[in-house]
Amino acid sequence: MAELGAVDPSIWRACAGTCVKIPTVDSRVYYFPQGHAEQSSSPPTFSPLAQSRPSILCRVLSVRFLADPDTDEAFAKIQLLPIDPSRDPRVTEPKGADGNGDGDGDDQVVSFAKILTPSDANNGGGFSVPRFCADSIFPPLNFAADPPVQNIFITDVHGAVWEFRHIYRGTPRRHLLTTGWSKFVNGKKLVAGDSVVFMRNSRNRQLFVGVRRAVRSNADCGWRWDCPAGLPKEEENVGGGLREGFSRKGGGFRRRVLASCGDFVVRAEVVEESLNVFWTAGMRVKMAMETEDSSRMTWFQGTAASAFVPENGPWRGSPWQMLQP
Repeated sequence: MAELGAVDPSIWRACAGTCVKIPTVDSRVYYFPQGHAEQSSSPPTFSPLAQSRPSILCRVLSVRFLADPDTDEAFAKIQLLPIDPSRDPRVTEPKGADGNGDGDGDDQVVSFAKILTPSDANNGGGFSVPRFCADSIFPPLNFAADPPVQNIFITDVHGAVWEFRHIYRGTPRRHLLTTGWSKFVNGKKLVAGDSVVFMRNSRNRQLFVGVRRAVRSNADCGWRWDCPAGLPKEEENVGGGLREGFSRKGGGFRRRVLASCGDFVVRAEVVEESLNVFWTAGMRVKMAMETEDSSRMTWFQGTAASAFVPENGPWRGSPWQMLQP
């Protein structure tokens, strides 16, 4: 199988959504095998180390930002190295790190996401462009022309270039993508409920397009287990440590928040701060979620119905999902 080409991190993050948090290289994280087992689309093969602990302190060795060759969905391949907590050097997070991989250049990409309507997804029709997208992403039209029209070239996450006709017409007048849109819908196998993400690099003004697939079952929100080439599914001694490979779908993680699924590779600082709290039933909690068009974050608040850590069973002592809403 051919090696997947890397996606520019700023483009990847715009496609994945702001709720997706990818740890930075050399940062400390906790890996929760129970969460992995619950969310994996197929049962993962755990090493004896993963089976023996409710959580494993690791260091991030590498992060690759990728896109599925068939669906265009963003996912990241993260390689972790388990470390001994008693000898943890606690390397300081890189300055400016936000828990989302290499954040350089994020402010250079302007993006807008739209959930496709049945009309948008009709392979014989066009795409109704929201005014904000037309004004902030696409090149300006010449409104002195009748009608204002232009051809635009947009690159997808695999480097393929798509040509669209952008026109401003109708009663009332609106922005539309016409010629080229049906070809894109057919090529990407888009349906109503999927989302398209249009992006513009403000430095070179290049346009990009990404896809987020609608969640149609809870299974769609799972992570995908993947062992990099040369690494067996069982543990392998590397420089006195144990090295394992993990990968996950970013678009799925964004949707997983909506499906009440959780993140099972979490920044160590977040876990350690949370475990210092004496959690009890009745405590008020809140969770950040992005709006459907990814234009902003909103907060949902609630009350913890219970705070429970299992005292027996295969995941004894695991804080995974210890708070129940």
